[in-house]
Amino acid sequence: MIDIKLIRENRALVKENIKKKFQDYKLHLVDEIHDLDIKWRKEKAQLDSLRAERNSISELINKEKKAGKDISLLLKKAKEIPNEIAKIEQYVDSLQKAITERLIQIPNIISDKTPIGKDASQNKLIKKWGKIPKFKFTPKNHVELLEKQNLADFDASAKVSGTGFYYLKNDLALLNQALIRFAIEFMRKKGYEYIEGPLMLNEKSIFASMDKKAIEQSVYSIKDEDLHLIGTSEQYLLAMHSERTFSEKELPKKYFSYSMCFRKEVGSHGINEKGLWRTHQFNKIEQFIFCKPEDSDKMYEELLKNSEEILKLLKLPYRVIEICSGDLSDWKYRSADLEVYRPTLKEYGEVGSLSNCSDYQARKLNIKFFNKNGERIIVHTLNNTGIATSRIMVAIIENYQQKDGTIKVPSALLKYLGKKIIGKPIK
Repeated sequence: MIDIKLIRENRALVKENIKKKFQDYKLHLVDEIHDLDIKWRKEKAQLDSLRAERNSISELINKEKKAGKDISLLLKKAKEIPNEIAKIEQYVDSLQKAITERLIQIPNIISDKTPIGKDASQNKLIKKWGKIPKFKFTPKNHVELLEKQNLADFDASAKVSGTGFYYLKNDLALLNQALIRFAIEFMRKKGYEYIEGPLMLNEKSIFASMDKKAIEQSVYSIKDEDLHLIGTSEQYLLAMHSERTFSEKELPKKYFSYSMCFRKEVGSHGINEKGLWRTHQFNKIEQFIFCKPEDSDKMYEELLKNSEEILKLLKLPYRVIEICSGDLSDWKYRSADLEVYRPTLKEYGEVGSLSNCSDYQARKLNIKFFNKNGERIIVHTLNNTGIATSRIMVAIIENYQQKDGTIKVPSALLKYLGKKIIGKPIK
């Protein structure tokens, strides 16, 4: 969530940012937070005063008692103060809860580089790379190719788990592992620290990464337990340093992680096709950085460069899309999608998402660092997809397919897979 100081000191800025995101229905929240905060600070001051008075009276009682003086009035006052404190504490807590309930609905302040636009149709093309493949035959979609080659079984998985799941078989399963090994080796060479974390998190941890409503639409929860399956390792990487205060020299902290990920994908993004493109379960290598505020723009460019290098090594044609203000999630300061070309659809599809969340996520979990002046400052957090193997496999299968139904293996993966061709010629 944003720093409440922004509302105390510059309500106009917060309101203007809300308007840039086309969320005018939230404008009233800013004034409500401002008014509640005034009450909270007034009551908090009174509470602090009473606590100080309680301590002073306790000291005075001991002093007067030793001097043999009458302390009956002091004892009476000492008994009254705890009730007054308890009453005001309850009110202060209710005010804080009301502020927080509203504050978490206020979107992050967006970057000056974020284009202003109402929805995804106004996202901005930043760059394109690679040659679009030209086939002398009609390219097949990945589902048709995989089923004919006995490399996947989507019908069996539908019987035992429902739509959105899959069985990977033979060389396709090995290709999945090759992509994981390729991405791990790539990120280690970049100097990022490798982490594997818990696939289930408690409510506080899993909801810290993004808007609670957004996660509730996609998260799988464990019945009767405060545990939830992760939708991305970003969630456990962020939570790993809850309540942590770094020294300045420890930053930036650069991590990458491999994990299975689980998402319901309900609503307009529901599971609407057979295959590997949109699934409830997938493998992903994620990049994550904790850094000082002044370094976050530089780290954003570094993460983007990493993902572009991966796609270039795999020789997959891609483009980078800057997300506009109206399509930008509330917890993000700036974001871009990386999309790979799918020849069977003759369009690009998202294979990765890059985000700078500034201090919005870290504030929820109180993650800070000591600056040169000894002040505790909220860190900035950034994340980016390294590889989501299922979608990258779709891109490889559809872009590298041959007329006989076999699939070439990108040269970058040969050392991990040990073969140049997947599948056998289809008669």
